[in-house]
Amino acid sequence: MKDSNKSLLEIIESYLRMIKFSHSIFALPFAGIAVIEVLYKYYFKHSVLNWTKEELIIKVIGIIICMVSMRSAAMGFNRIVDREFDAKNPRTSQREIPAGKISLSNAKLFVVIFTIIFIISAFIINPLAGYLSPIVVLVTFGYSYTKRITFLCHFILGFAIGIAPIAVWVALLNKIEIVSLFLGASLMFYIAGFDILYACQDIEFDKKTNLYSIPAKFGIKKAMWIARISHFISLIFLIFFSYYSKLNIIFYITVFMVGILFFIEHYLVRGGRIENIPIAFFHINSIISTILFFGLLLDRIIFT
Repeated sequence: MKDSNKSLLEIIESYLRMIKFSHSIFALPFAGIAVIEVLYKYYFKHSVLNWTKEELIIKVIGIIICMVSMRSAAMGFNRIVDREFDAKNPRTSQREIPAGKISLSNAKLFVVIFTIIFIISAFIINPLAGYLSPIVVLVTFGYSYTKRITFLCHFILGFAIGIAPIAVWVALLNKIEIVSLFLGASLMFYIAGFDILYACQDIEFDKKTNLYSIPAKFGIKKAMWIARISHFISLIFLIFFSYYSKLNIIFYITVFMVGILFFIEHYLVRGGRIENIPIAFFHINSIISTILFFGLLLDRIIFT
């Protein structure tokens, strides 16, 4: 089906499915945590940032636009780069580009538009963020090629997404602090862990087409252990973030709840139960990100 034969609603739905917009809930709350922490310490508590309310709103909206636009561009780019593999893989053959629901030229235009939006938004936030934005584009786009060369692709994906909270510090403060690195590292290993689990679904296809992944390299059993270790490391970095940010009991309880959710996620897929991966991947992880955001927000409101 050509793009021109669709209604506007169908076109929008196709693009949202192409970039898996609903998966934004995995990383966006971490950027939200970063925003809350910076504003709590430097705007509300110590008044270091002498912004008007209008300037504050513009910067927060700019960060949201940057997050959404960069993720949209990166996902679109990934779908373009992987379109031939997606067409051959039964699990992904009905994705929008290989299925003809979105034309290749329109997908490329989509990526260009959202990349431009990201860069312009970064400059609006502050010049340093703008100058650094092309590096973010290169890192996030570069991930799409890593599955062709290294089984460490999951951690490279985690690194690319883990930049988000660190970028918030740069955008709002023009600097990087240790707590932002802890938060970014937690997000990195969190993303890498569930991406390893997700890749277990394509283990045979990856082997057949000489694509690299941890499941294809080490097998499902070892891959699941690597995913568990990744999520354990993510928790450790969350604890470091909590301690150095001087957070309170509510957020520590939240981190404990995240640990329980990680356990449930891995329990669902124990013994190579690949059929449970979609449930563990989306439902559990969306809850993890959401409760972290609201846990920190509640902690800062109550103990202000």
